[in-house]
Amino acid sequence: MWYHRPMKSMENKEEMITIPRAEYEAQKQQILKLEQQVSLLMEAMRLNRHKRFGASSEKTEDESAEQLNFLFNEAEVYAEKTAEEPATVVTAYKRRKKQEYTLDNLPEGVPTELVEHRLEGDDLVCPKCGDTMTEIGKDVVKKLKIIPAKVVVEEHHYFTYACQKCSRESTETPVIKAPKEKNIISGSFATPEAIAHIMTQKFVMGSPLYRQEQELSRQRIPLSRQTMSNWILKAAEDYLMPVYEHLHKELLSREVLHADETTLQVLHEPGKKAQSESYMWLYRTSGDTSQPVVLYEYQPSRSSQNPRNFLHEFTGYLHTDGYSGYHNLPENITVVGCWAHARRKFDEAVKSLPKNKAKGSSAAQGLAYCTRLFEIEKDLADLSPNDRYVQRLEQEKPVLDAFLAWANVRTAAPKSALGKALTYVKEQWPYLTNYLKDGRLELSNNRAERSIKPFVIDRKNFLFANTPKGATGSAVIFSIIQTAIENGLDPYRYLTWFMKTAASSDFTQPEEFRKLLPWYAPSECRTK
Repeated sequence: MWYHRPMKSMENKEEMITIPRAEYEAQKQQILKLEQQVSLLMEAMRLNRHKRFGASSEKTEDESAEQLNFLFNEAEVYAEKTAEEPATVVTAYKRRKKQEYTLDNLPEGVPTELVEHRLEGDDLVCPKCGDTMTEIGKDVVKKLKIIPAKVVVEEHHYFTYACQKCSRESTETPVIKAPKEKNIISGSFATPEAIAHIMTQKFVMGSPLYRQEQELSRQRIPLSRQTMSNWILKAAEDYLMPVYEHLHKELLSREVLHADETTLQVLHEPGKKAQSESYMWLYRTSGDTSQPVVLYEYQPSRSSQNPRNFLHEFTGYLHTDGYSGYHNLPENITVVGCWAHARRKFDEAVKSLPKNKAKGSSAAQGLAYCTRLFEIEKDLADLSPNDRYVQRLEQEKPVLDAFLAWANVRTAAPKSALGKALTYVKEQWPYLTNYLKDGRLELSNNRAERSIKPFVIDRKNFLFANTPKGATGSAVIFSIIQTAIENGLDPYRYLTWFMKTAASSDFTQPEEFRKLLPWYAPSECRTK
């Protein structure tokens, strides 16, 4: 079969040419394929532009929420529109009181330096009569002084004692020496305070060791980064690791956990190139405990065997993202999906569209369903787990059923942002709905993402680990510090107390390192 196609000649006049039908169909399919590629590239370009220059918030506009309100509260929506609008009342303008910043809320124990400003000599002569003026009152003005960390050398003098009487009357003179304190690290001049400061600066404030070395050098303290590295890794191995292992057992005894993972570059990983990726895994307790535990684990790969090994004695619920490696865990672990990830994919689908096509689009409708779930969940936050379980079935189950029915009849190019969002929801649906099984469970895995963020922020500063031993030591230190912070402790004060106590502890006795757990720390380690 032949097809006649109009063409324009050089004289700008149309002329007809004849091509085979098969060639015409092939060109038509090629054009359609190119149009789809252009559409996908435009989506990616708009989304990348938004990620780079736009706001990172996933909050939806009122129009998206209004769509879902119409689906489930049609009567209320119409009633609100037809109800008589109340008269607008204009109140008198009230000037806001200027915000005053004071130092009245500082915690107890902050030292106060008294600086007195008095008049002397001729300044006390009365300008009217010439008599000497007397003090009748004072104004108190408080100011904040911040002094950089200071370095102190502890010089320990251990005295020796002898009996003078025995020295005069006996052939043997007893000699007694004051007992020496055990060094926190054998053969080192390190102190618990010094190690705690270095750890806090690196793992809380994100200051790499070379920056700390530079700062100390400016204070004329010659402390190399190699020495600091040896200190913190030795302290982690000797003191923090036994407590880490106990916290691991404590974690596995809980019934609801969260997990996540992120990349880490280790330069000298056996059998791997320096540019290859290793992983830092995160496991933590949920919001159902007053004694939270946050543990990191370094592993050279993202294999599903890693969480299987780490959670080998755990039975309960595990919040995760959509990574398939978590879906091969034993049957005694129920994986709970993350609705924040589902919402994020629909949010990206909306942002990938032109502004004039985003409103009312399928992407906006899918985002509205996700937003509705989070709105309901916010209202249920203060309920007991049992009441939350009941209310979820009553209020959120209908939204979930409607969402799945809606998603099943929607189609989109698999590689498009909307196609990826729909595929994610359909494939993850059994895990996404598992949170309905227990009122203690959460709608998202944001708790784990918040806990892994400190490591991600620090990684931007130190960039990589040198060896697997260093990566493992960093995981242990991160774990102890973040668990302390989650339990309301100041990391520097806690680490100082921890190592002072640990240096004199016998770790062959289980109760010795158990007393070092964050919830047994003294009150002076706690933040306000």
